[in-house]
Amino acid sequence: MFETLDKAPADPIMGLTEAFRQDPSPHKINLSVGVYQDANGRTPVLDTVKKAEQRLIEKQTSKSYLPIDGSPDYAAAVKELVFGAGSDITAEGRAVTAHTPGGTGALRVAADFLRRQFPGSRLWMSDPTWPNHPKVFDAAGLETQTYPYFDASANALNFDGIRDALASVEQGDAVLLHGCCHNPTGADLTPEQWDEVGVILADRKAIPLVDFAYQGFGDGLEADAEGVRALCKRVPNALIASSFSKNFGLYNERVGALTVVGSSADAADKALSHVKQAIRSNYSNPPAHGGAIVTTILGDAELRAEWEKEVTAMRERIMKMRTLFVDTLRDKGAPQDFSFLKEQRGMFSFSGLTKSQVETLRERYSIYIVGSGRINVAGITEANMDPLCTAIADVLRSP
Repeated sequence: MFETLDKAPADPIMGLTEAFRQDPSPHKINLSVGVYQDANGRTPVLDTVKKAEQRLIEKQTSKSYLPIDGSPDYAAAVKELVFGAGSDITAEGRAVTAHTPGGTGALRVAADFLRRQFPGSRLWMSDPTWPNHPKVFDAAGLETQTYPYFDASANALNFDGIRDALASVEQGDAVLLHGCCHNPTGADLTPEQWDEVGVILADRKAIPLVDFAYQGFGDGLEADAEGVRALCKRVPNALIASSFSKNFGLYNERVGALTVVGSSADAADKALSHVKQAIRSNYSNPPAHGGAIVTTILGDAELRAEWEKEVTAMRERIMKMRTLFVDTLRDKGAPQDFSFLKEQRGMFSFSGLTKSQVETLRERYSIYIVGSGRINVAGITEANMDPLCTAIADVLRSP
């Protein structure tokens, strides 16, 4: 029967990565894939991760299954990272956490939970958003809508559009928000705007679903959590999908978590029981190794302090590349102002490049950028900065 199937289209981002691998050019540059890269263009294993793994190897006595929702120690570490030490939400038992295979796994479990427990509810996504978001929610059978998020003409957040759209959200609907470092725009809500969004969602009796994939890559681990914390002070219920691919560099370990916030400990516990049903029918229980790494690092004061320095170094490198990118484009005489990139946060930014300009960059210079013009700033290095900016300035000047 399989010979009757039509071949599925390649994923727009993973397909670019495959094309990049096959490109024979020695000068090729990949700014499409969503992974952190160091000054040498490599995705490193953090020193703290290596140390934690060594400890695990020495102490490990079993490869038995984890519980459906994962290790309690892992859940406690995740909640402290999201809500902070001494959080009232955690102390009151209003937050419960399930270990998931990556942030994408958390999103899928959240989608299954929403579809089964709140049939007929819609999920609202920012326009634009991570291209895999609609695919995950569609696969779970959720109806989706969009709300305006970014003003491309001003290269800035469209908060008036966000506020107006959310005022029409109905009771029981879910609203997807990016916790920090919005993918793909790099434009984030301020703490005051987060608070206002929380007021609107509480009034509309809607459920926020926060995709929190880049904590530490914006302004710092604590600063990046301000929005989530402000939101959870306003709404009685929330879902938070965490990922540790970026801030721990654990891309291929697939380490994530879904945290459910309820109006009471009893409500949170009931919600967790349904989350566990979704997990059991999806992947049964989570993988152990990556979660054990995170738990080991966050549970040891010395390792945690060292890890926080590593996160700071990654964040500062990204910000340095943003500034150097803008300045070099200006020095190359690019007929376009890119200074807005300095105000954005995280690994990604909308460059303002058109689809045809992106295609020209790939065909003429072997520079790979997503068709929307989204660039991975972490893929820029001092070594590729000059040829990259020369190529972009040339394409912008082309008729």
